[in-house]
Amino acid sequence: MSPDTGPLSVGSPAAEFPAYAPQRLKASFEFSPPKTEAMERTLWEAVTRLAPLQPSFFSVTYGAGGSTRQRTHDTVVRMKKETSVDPAAHLTCVGATKGEIDDIARAYWDAGIRHIVALRGDPPSGMGGRYSAHPGGYANAAELVGGLKKIGDFQISVAGYPEKHPDSADAGADLDNLKRKVDAGADRCITQFFFEADDFLRFRDRAVAAGVHAPIVPGILPVSNFQTVKKISSLCGSKVPAWLAHLFEGLDDDLETRRMIAATVAGDLCRKLRDGGVDQFHFYTLNRADLTFAICHLLGVRPNDAR
Repeated sequence: MSPDTGPLSVGSPAAEFPAYAPQRLKASFEFSPPKTEAMERTLWEAVTRLAPLQPSFFSVTYGAGGSTRQRTHDTVVRMKKETSVDPAAHLTCVGATKGEIDDIARAYWDAGIRHIVALRGDPPSGMGGRYSAHPGGYANAAELVGGLKKIGDFQISVAGYPEKHPDSADAGADLDNLKRKVDAGADRCITQFFFEADDFLRFRDRAVAAGVHAPIVPGILPVSNFQTVKKISSLCGSKVPAWLAHLFEGLDDDLETRRMIAATVAGDLCRKLRDGGVDQFHFYTLNRADLTFAICHLLGVRPNDAR
């Protein structure tokens, strides 16, 4: 496949997206807590659109340095009350002592929240900044997982990095860290986003060989704003293939074409992962439903009445 074009199959017949036994394929969706009333309306429109797909769970992020702590809590609790989908709250080690983090976890437990996405977290300066453990806090995600398991029988998801976490010395050290998190009690790994299916499949196989015995779920980011994704990728260590840049070239002012390409690229990636044995997907929605809904439809993940 030419690096200028990549694996995109624009114009492929419908048969390229076969009906993949939708009752076996599962999706989950990630949101961010809203900052304004307008953003809150957009978020709940997305939640309402995606809930009928019966996802495994919704997850809600936690800002750098715990900056969205209360908004994350409020959003997760509202999801619990107003939808039939189990929500998961992100929780990080940053900016708090063990006691403070334990109190947050207990508050979630008391509110009926039983799923935590346990992360080391980004420093208060944001993604790409230098991380240092809080004095008296959990040093890393593996310690946080162990601490949560002492509080309650939470379902716990952790992060994985098909292309290595930027702070890891090498891929081997990165896998060792993932294994420590799973050994501490994590139930699944959700990966950072990526754009080449083989990167994920190799990572999954290496993780299994290293003794990581927990489901590894690919994180999928539909790309509609290429410049934004390029910036995020430079901070989190995900590579942006040349073929992807080529596809979005010249489309800065053409939103509709970008969205069509975004759905095709992400749909093609998910199809290849499904062919590689993947049956769970975690979508980074950016609080927008349309692209994610379209990709799920291509994969056969549809509301019950559509099935």
